[in-house]
Amino acid sequence: MTSADSISTTIHHLSARLSREADQILQEQLGLTFSQYKIMQTIQDSPRVQQRALALSLGQTEASISRQVKLLLDKQLIVMRVNPHNRRQHLTQLTVRGERILGAAHTAVSRYYAHVLGQLSDKQQSQLSLLLGTIQ
Repeated sequence: MTSADSISTTIHHLSARLSREADQILQEQLGLTFSQYKIMQTIQDSPRVQQRALALSLGQTEASISRQVKLLLDKQLIVMRVNPHNRRQHLTQLTVRGERILGAAHTAVSRYYAHVLGQLSDKQQSQLSLLLGTIQ
């Protein structure tokens, strides 16, 4: 196994572990999946985002995004409205409850990541950030 293979395997495992742990924390504390959390974050940042773009940016299928959006609608965390300027386009936005839940989710995930990254010194965290930014 080459060094690049080893690094990519480690990054993949770490990413999967962090996602799995964050998913468990969000489900236990807020009844929200990590996927739903990422969708809500994206909607908050860009209410005009289409499901196809959401799927591409989050690395999920359109069917998966559609299913998660329906669940978020059912939980009354988001609402969809027809764009008055373009009837073919839907605008999705967080409800007040959705904003509150997303804020709590940010806190829970940040707390978890701070705990994980707290094992590294400030210098190590800075170096890691630089290195990951280079390959991003």
